[in-house]
Amino acid sequence: VQLVESGGGSVETGGSLSVSCVMTGYFYTAACMAWFRQVPGKGREGVAYVYTSGDRIGYGDSVEGRFTISSDKDKNTVTLQMNSLKPEDTAMYYCAADRLRCLASRQTGLDNASYNYWGQGTQVTVS
Repeated sequence: VQLVESGGGSVETGGSLSVSCVMTGYFYTAACMAWFRQVPGKGREGVAYVYTSGDRIGYGDSVEGRFTISSDKDKNTVTLQMNSLKPEDTAMYYCAADRLRCLASRQTGLDNASYNYWGQGTQVTVS
């Protein structure tokens, strides 16, 4: 399984950006796909997750109401639309995937230990 992120970049405070992730080599019907972020010296923070069949979504407290995660099950893609960006949203954003563990609870869905597959990351900078 491979995850490839795209998007990100730099934006001013209050602006918007989106990041997308394509998963290949995955052969089950649906997957848990998520976005995490990390700044140097800190652990990975769960931002949002979705079960690609469409019946489970969760957000971290710091992004609730500003970020929207969406998925295309047939294309195994997930997109994170980020609005009203703040300097504290600056981080490396990582796409992650797993088969089913996000279904257990919101806490599980936002836990990086629940995911086996990871992308290389894409930088988001808000100034």
